[in-house]
Amino acid sequence: MFRPRPAVHFFGALLSASTLLPGAAAHAKTAEDEQVWLNLTAMGPVSGKLIYFAEIQPRFGNGASQADQTILRGAVGWKLSPALSIYQGYGHIVLPSQGGRDVNEERSFQQISWTTGKPGDGEFSSRTRLEQRWRSDGSGMGWRLREMLRYEKALKPGSQAVNALVYAEGFAALNSTNWGQRAGFDQLRSFVGAEVKLMGKSTAEIGYLNQLINQRGGNERMNHVASVTLFFRR
Repeated sequence: MFRPRPAVHFFGALLSASTLLPGAAAHAKTAEDEQVWLNLTAMGPVSGKLIYFAEIQPRFGNGASQADQTILRGAVGWKLSPALSIYQGYGHIVLPSQGGRDVNEERSFQQISWTTGKPGDGEFSSRTRLEQRWRSDGSGMGWRLREMLRYEKALKPGSQAVNALVYAEGFAALNSTNWGQRAGFDQLRSFVGAEVKLMGKSTAEIGYLNQLINQRGGNERMNHVASVTLFFRR
């Protein structure tokens, strides 16, 4: 039976990954790439406290010259309070293969989104997501925990036209699978940019995202991403 590890193990894994011993770091190799990620997300109420979101994310790698992956993801949720929502969702991910057969990944996930406070006249929020993952190039289900911490603040007091935005999201794999997931630190994403108000409640988030991925053999991959996200809110 699967038993999720305590949250302290998750944050401990992130801390360990960010403080690698000099000797280990000396033997690790880091591959780098420039990418472009696009995200179109629609979200809003269905009826009463019942809510939803649906998104499509095409991502381009290898110097942004070719498709790297495409994510189709949606979820239904319940708004427990103005600051707290829970979701059950599903995602389909296509990983194109150059000259071979594409790899498909299926994900079920549970999510908690909440606004935790408003320090410094800004807004601090958290998103916790637990994923169950299956891939077409292997068997077994992978469990992965993701935690995003996000802060935004208006650049001009009293105006929400443009907000400064930063966030970090850590990923920890809770088990290993024969298709490549390894238990422990998986990746860390760090974003800095701006949130721009569009029509109605809709917004655009534009900025730089750094993705650090832990790979086999102690190697790492770092992607430098131009990230553009459009939120269409009702």
